[in-house]
Amino acid sequence: MTAPLFLLDPGGLDAATAGGTVVLDGAEGRHAVRVRRIVAGELVDVADGAGVLARCRVRQVVSPREQPALELDVLELLRVPEPSPRFVLVQALAKGGRDDLAVEAATELGVDEVVPWQAARCVVVWRGARGDKARASWVATVRAAAKQSRRARVPAVAPVASSPALTERVSRAALAVVLHEEATTPLAGLALPAEGDVLVVVGPEGGIAPAELAELTAAGAVAARLGEPVLRSSTAGPAALAVLSAAARWR
Repeated sequence: MTAPLFLLDPGGLDAATAGGTVVLDGAEGRHAVRVRRIVAGELVDVADGAGVLARCRVRQVVSPREQPALELDVLELLRVPEPSPRFVLVQALAKGGRDDLAVEAATELGVDEVVPWQAARCVVVWRGARGDKARASWVATVRAAAKQSRRARVPAVAPVASSPALTERVSRAALAVVLHEEATTPLAGLALPAEGDVLVVVGPEGGIAPAELAELTAAGAVAARLGEPVLRSSTAGPAALAVLSAAARWR
């Protein structure tokens, strides 16, 4: 079984060195001590979410009532490079928490960035404090899923994008794919670029509006399909990422 991973804030391992020590405290330290019941001698991994990973052995458990922590000996310090190309999931906002499910699974499957999309047919609207709270939920979901799947890099969560903003980003992408049930081009047959952003665009439950599809394809996006079944918005993106990862990363 792989060692459990605990996440520090970006920069939290800047001063770490192989042979040195790191203290895991705060919420992660409390979780390690109180929930995971980590003890001295166990192996754990600590990452800063930005690609720095420390493989450690627990020297001692510091467990005062208020602030339990682990003192760790750093056995090895690794820097995990950012993948190339980058996989970006553009997920239309969905009701019932389906977009959260999509973001969680996409993180486990290796997505590098998620972009919430306020598509024309979205029932859910992110605006003001409600929008801030919803985006914060995505950030928390991504972080938890990255930790669960032992990822040294936590995917970025972009600000919510309007359709014009998405069209502009599509024009700059190395490859942009719009998943569409009426497309004739299979996703599995697309050639992937060696670098740059690969966008996977997933529409809302009501489908992508014809005008939006036309604008996205005019900007350079390719309409593609996964297969015969019509997938929910919560599963289409992760399924597409699995196809892309099988072609480019899972070798």
